[in-house]
Parts: sequence; structure tokens; C-alpha cells
Amino acid sequence: MKVIFLQDVKGKGKKGDIKDVPNGYAQNFLIKNNLAKPANNESMAELKGKQKAQEKHEAELLAEAEELKTVLEKEETVVKIKAKAGEDGRLFGSIPSKQIADALNKQYSIKLDKRKIELEQPIRALGYTKVPVKLHSKVTATITVQTVQE
Repeated sequence: MKVIFLQDVKGKGKKGDIKDVPNGYAQNFLIKNNLAKPANNESMAELKGKQKAQEKHEAELLAEAEELKTVLEKEETVVKIKAKAGEDGRLFGSIPSKQIADALNKQYSIKLDKRKIELEQPIRALGYTKVPVKLHSKVTATITVQTVQE
């Protein structure tokens, strides 16, 4: 019996897969527990429609990420952060990704999740730092962070 999986089933299939499974297994377990539904013409058309909508949504997200990348990588887009520092230019403490995200929101009204900022080590010195930002699985931008003495 052909079924369309509505949820991931370990060892059998992932959500959206169309597979041939034994009749008893399909009727007594998969369909009964709303893990799958029979693959008839109506449900196949519905699945295709959902896949097209998902692809369109993914394309929109990718376009948004590309747009945001162009804004973030402009030369005039420099995130300025004030911090206390010693005479040798080293900071008292450090600047984590959360502080960069907050400053970006205050200065340019761009809301960015701190987890998207891929800062390997917190910033510990004055000056300019290039910080990679993962906006989408296919799009990575680089923002410039300027740390100035308070």
C-alpha cells in the first residue's frame, strides 16, 4: 500500500515521503496514529501543492537574506560599540555576540538573532573587527564592528 508520511517515522520514511509499505502496517499503525495517509490522487495533489508553497517560501527567505546581506556589507554600515579599555588597547571584559546584535538593532534598526552572529571568540581589543553572520544556509554576510574607548 502506498502512503504519504505526515511525520518522520524512524526506519521507514521522512515527512512528505511517498513509500510502499505492507497493508497491515499502514492501516493498523501508520494511518491509525496519524503518521501517514493513503497516497491517492487527492492527497498526492495536496502534497505537490504543499511542496510548491514550501519552495516559494524558501525562495522568499533566500531573497530576504540576500537583501539583508547587501545592507550589512555596505561600507557605511559599521557597528560602533563603546567599551572601557586599558592603555594598551585591551578591553576590561569582552564584547559578546549579544552586545553586537543589540548595537546593530539600536544603530540601524536591524533585528538579528545573536545565534546567527558567528563570533568564535568575544572581542577583547579596540579597533575594527570583521564578524561573519550566517543569514541563511546559503548566505553569509560580514559586518564590521568598531570598538571605541568609552
